[in-house]
Amino acid sequence: MAVIRPFCCIHPAKGLESRIAALPYDVYSRGEARIEAEKNPLSFLNIDRPETQFEETHDMYGAEVYEKAHELLGDLQKTGKMVQESSPCYYLYELTMNGRSQTGIAACASIDDYQNGIIKKHENTRAEKEADRIRHVDICDAQTGPIFLAYRKNQQIQEIVQKTKELAPVYSFTSEDGVTHRGWCISETEQIEKIQNAFREIQQIYIADGHHRAASAVKVGLKRREEHPDFDGTEEFNYFLSVLFPDEELMILDYNRVVKDLNGLTAETLLERLREKFEVTPETEAVHPAAKGQFGMYLEHTWYRLAIRPQYCVQDPVEGLDVSLLQKEVLAPLLGIQNPKTDNRIDFVGGIRGLQELERRVHTDCAVAFSMYPTSIQELFSVADAGLLMPPKSTWFEPKLRSGLYIHSLR
Repeated sequence: MAVIRPFCCIHPAKGLESRIAALPYDVYSRGEARIEAEKNPLSFLNIDRPETQFEETHDMYGAEVYEKAHELLGDLQKTGKMVQESSPCYYLYELTMNGRSQTGIAACASIDDYQNGIIKKHENTRAEKEADRIRHVDICDAQTGPIFLAYRKNQQIQEIVQKTKELAPVYSFTSEDGVTHRGWCISETEQIEKIQNAFREIQQIYIADGHHRAASAVKVGLKRREEHPDFDGTEEFNYFLSVLFPDEELMILDYNRVVKDLNGLTAETLLERLREKFEVTPETEAVHPAAKGQFGMYLEHTWYRLAIRPQYCVQDPVEGLDVSLLQKEVLAPLLGIQNPKTDNRIDFVGGIRGLQELERRVHTDCAVAFSMYPTSIQELFSVADAGLLMPPKSTWFEPKLRSGLYIHSLR
């Protein structure tokens, strides 16, 4: 039974949504974040990446940096640029990219559900990345970046969502990347109770994106519990900001690989070795794999379609993933990439960049590129249900949720 509850959202004042909303903090390098923040003083990136308010050489993890984030968030509220709802509500957040829409419910999930496995993970987290967001949440006294959660479609929730979307949205704008964002508020007591009860019937919820944000929010909640041993479970620090989407509406893009050299092999030898386990077909155009078990490869100005032979396919939730097959049958034995997490000879290119980015990399700083068939949401569910972890860079979700549209205060 999942506990998904409404909350008193802090959000941009009407008309300022497009100026405040920003892409997640972790899609930018430090230099990129500074450039974006300088473009727009109202951008929420100034709060999510507060080091942009200091000299480039300043310690980006200094206490004063996080205090600056808290100050900036407070200033937006004091000047009326951000406002807080007076009563708990659910919120709908619709994103439309390339004519395709997905609609999630912005709400608060329980840290206990995260702890007891109702909210399931499929990635490991790194302590140093957690530490940054722990301090950000704790000092800001608010969760500023929603965790992207997924659940198996529920008819009752869908009916409420569709009925609500018949009303005029409270905001609607199209961001610079062409994604349209629209939102609605669900404040009626009857609708709120129906949504809460429907989620109580859902046995599993999955982190699609935002593992570090989730882990950090939970650790802040546990820290607050230690600081308040008389807590009763209703306090805001027991919950973390999320947007929950039904599985059928989600799109996972390919997460492609480029390798800087051929590990001492010639192109001809690599092709010969590949033919031992793959059907290898030269193509005249860039290869988008058409099915699971297929890969595109760009090598010496030529695209190839690789189809793994059936006897090398496996049914294991993790080992059967295409990213695992490529690692096991190509990257490790042929190209010498034993640990893709740490080997600087491999890089990862999100599918949003297109196959031309793979060609560009091979023409500049790499020797070979592989295009992947996207991991499916059902494969993600299967891995998480088995209590297993995916290999690094297995999923690339688009469109990205904007920060700054929904803020959860821990007060």
